[in-house]
Amino acid sequence: MITQTVATTDYHTAGEPFRIVAELPVPLPGDSVADRRARALTSAAAQELRQLLCSEPRGHADMYGGFLVPPDDDGAHLGVLFWHKDGFSTACGHGTIALGAWAVDTGLVAAPDDGTVDVVVDVPSGRVTARVHRAGGRTTGVDFANVPSYVLARDLAVPTTRGTASAMLTYGGAIYASVDAASLGLSVEPAAYADLIAVGREIKQAIDTQGLAVHPTDPRLSGVYGTILYEEPDAGTGASPGTGNGPGSPVRQRNVTVFADGQVDRSPCGSGTCARLAVLADDGRVGVGGPVLEHTSIVGSVFTGAVVGTTRVGDLPAVIPQVTGMAYRTGEHRFVVDPADTLVPGFVLR
Repeated sequence: MITQTVATTDYHTAGEPFRIVAELPVPLPGDSVADRRARALTSAAAQELRQLLCSEPRGHADMYGGFLVPPDDDGAHLGVLFWHKDGFSTACGHGTIALGAWAVDTGLVAAPDDGTVDVVVDVPSGRVTARVHRAGGRTTGVDFANVPSYVLARDLAVPTTRGTASAMLTYGGAIYASVDAASLGLSVEPAAYADLIAVGREIKQAIDTQGLAVHPTDPRLSGVYGTILYEEPDAGTGASPGTGNGPGSPVRQRNVTVFADGQVDRSPCGSGTCARLAVLADDGRVGVGGPVLEHTSIVGSVFTGAVVGTTRVGDLPAVIPQVTGMAYRTGEHRFVVDPADTLVPGFVLR
C-alpha cells in the first residue's frame, strides 16, 4: 500500500496531459530504460503508483504521465518510463515535448534566453531529443526528434463491425495501425468520439490476435500500441487531397489516435505523427526538405511533422522524423493516500 506523499508537475502538450514524477518512490533497477520498463511491468509497487496517479479520483481514463529514471549513460540528460491507464508504453512524443519544456523550466538543462538547447532523453524505444526553442526568456516551441520510423505492412484487411478496414502498420517508436476514417463512415470530430474509440479498439485487437504487429529487431516493441484514424480535410475542396493548394504545400491531415485499451490522445500524437510521416514518405508525399505534415488533432491542436533524414532498419527503408509542438505547465501537485481510503489505488470510468 502506498502511504507516502507523491509530488508531480503536470503539463499539457496540444491538449494531452503529461504528469511528471521527478522523484520516483519505487525502486526500479536495471541497466537501461528498456530494462526498467520491463521491471515496471512486473512490479506491483510501480503498477500501483501508476494506477494511483492515473485513475480517479486523482486522474481519469485518459491521463498520461512519466516516471523519471536514470538515463542509459552520460549521453542523455534523463530517462523516462511513460505510463497510461493500461500500462507502460515504449514511446511518447507529446511526453518528450513536455519533458523538454520541463527540463528547461526547472533548470535541469541550462538554456539561453534566446536560441535553442537540446534535451536528450532515453526512452524504452531508444534515445530521442527535444530541441527547445527560446525567445525573450520563454520557451516558444519544442522539436521532438524521434527514432527511425518505417512501414511494416500495407493494405491489411481488418474486419470490423463497420466493414473491412484497410490498415497500414507503421513503427514510430511504437507500432500503429493507420486507417482512413471515411472508409468506415466516420469523421474525426468530437461528436464521433465513442464510435472512433470502439472501432479503434476493434482494429487493434484484430491485428494483435493475428500476430501481425511484429517488430523486426526487438520483440519487446511488438504489438499494436494504437490505431490512428485519419482524414484528409482538403478532399472535396478542389485541391489534391491533403496537399493544400499546390506543389510544396503542406500535407494536411486530421487524426485521432486510440491507444492502449480505448484511451484517446487529445494531441495529434507525437509518435503517431512519426508513424504517419513514414507512410506519407513511402507514398512519396513528404520527404527531406518538404513538404511537411500539418497534423491536426480531434480538439483542433496542431503538430508539424517533417522528414529530416533517411536511413534503413535492416532491410526496411526508414525516415528520421521530427515533430514540432508546444507544452504548457498546468499545475504542481502533492498527492497523498489516507490509509483508511478503501478506493486506493483508484478506479476508471469513461
